[in-house]
Amino acid sequence: MSFQFYRGLDSYPKPSGRPVVATIGTFDGIHVGHQEIFRSLALHAAPSKAVPLLISFHPHPRILVTPDDAPLLLTTIEEKQKFIPDFLEGDALILDFDEKLKEMTHEQFVREILVERLGVNTLVVGYDHALGKDRKGTINELCRLGKELGFSVEVVGPVLVDGQPVSSSRVRRALVEGPFEHALRLLGHEYAIYGTVERGIGLGRKLGYPTANLNYNNRKLLPPEGVYTCRVRVGDECKNGMMFIGHNHFNPERKISVEANLFDFDKDIYDWEITFYPTHFIRENEKFDSTNELKEQLKRDKITSIDIIEKEGRNADQQGAKSSNHC
Repeated sequence: MSFQFYRGLDSYPKPSGRPVVATIGTFDGIHVGHQEIFRSLALHAAPSKAVPLLISFHPHPRILVTPDDAPLLLTTIEEKQKFIPDFLEGDALILDFDEKLKEMTHEQFVREILVERLGVNTLVVGYDHALGKDRKGTINELCRLGKELGFSVEVVGPVLVDGQPVSSSRVRRALVEGPFEHALRLLGHEYAIYGTVERGIGLGRKLGYPTANLNYNNRKLLPPEGVYTCRVRVGDECKNGMMFIGHNHFNPERKISVEANLFDFDKDIYDWEITFYPTHFIRENEKFDSTNELKEQLKRDKITSIDIIEKEGRNADQQGAKSSNHC
């Protein structure tokens, strides 16, 4: 089944009579808990050849509900469109989370959108799911409405890592507080930072370490400032490299930079869409007194990066590891 991505309720086809098995949530991060929900969705759709349907929202509901405490995103809307197909076969529908939807009760949402508009026969949700105004659409309420309106509710239990349930908020904490590798364990995949290549100040090229500077979504949650090894998806290629996240002290007026020096690569890729995948944290961001000091540090960073990448490659070969979903 091919993947279809729909923006807005009006863009989604009218019910065809074919069964629909749906799940609903923000799915920020597409972490191991979300992946378990996707597996359950596919499992329940298969027997009746139902349409698997993922329903999510844009912007993140908390931008309207708790604007002073809205989280930065693990997965932007552009990244959802690119990467959900790595984990799900079926349809994805992104609903516009506006004031009307914000004020809709859970019963209105279930009746008017899930049942009447989308024709949902089975709803697959996580164990802590709640929807509608003030999150009153608890699992008990969904089960009650399911009996009344003729759909079943399947509940997916928590996925535990180190004895604790995985959640998007837990992934965010791990990404900010570290260690970085722990956040990757909770995600179950590489952390993607997607955008287009823009022109920087050109200092890297002058020093012999040209970088691709990423124009990324300003709602994206970035890992802590510093230098990382990375993989970079450029067109159909995946390249190794080292990347920098942070304030460029030689250009203090810019936003936080996300840029990468790609090894064995020298193409003009300005305005290309690319994706960075930081893989290992190397060091914190530092301020250097001169560009010569920075150049010497970059030389050491590259040696460290290549050593880590080669060691990781040897370990993967020995373990017969498969390539990742992303790069």
